Amino acid sequence: MTTKSVIRVRMSMHDAHYGGNLVDGAKMLNLFGDVATELLIINDGDEGLFVAYDNVEFLAPVYAGDFIEAVGEITSVGNSSRKMKFEAKKVISPRTDISASTADVLEEPVVVCRATGTCVVPKNCQRKNK
Repeated sequence: MTTKSVIRVRMSMHDAHYGGNLVDGAKMLNLFGDVATELLIINDGDEGLFVAYDNVEFLAPVYAGDFIEAVGEITSVGNSSRKMKFEAKKVISPRTDISASTADVLEEPVVVCRATGTCVVPKNCQRKNK
């Protein structure tokens, strides 16, 4: 059985960091960190620590008003390490060309970021799967 975690959030004007309301790519990594924390709690009963990203790909721009769905799963479990993969997709986009409050659910979500990384849960903190 594969455990997955999903977070869906709307990017706000507070998240916009660049001209044209472009959201900083680090926001996607922040979401992946939250997904990783949930996965570790489900798997080990502890938040653990994010050690490193092995690979990060920013694939499409994210803007204030976009709804982003971040998903992740544990791909391998060591003694204390947990390798994970993540993907963030844009699922709703604002349509300010029509009006200030118009938005579209995207028929085909747009992958905006992918990453892989490693987290660690010290043995003395692992409460599950002993």
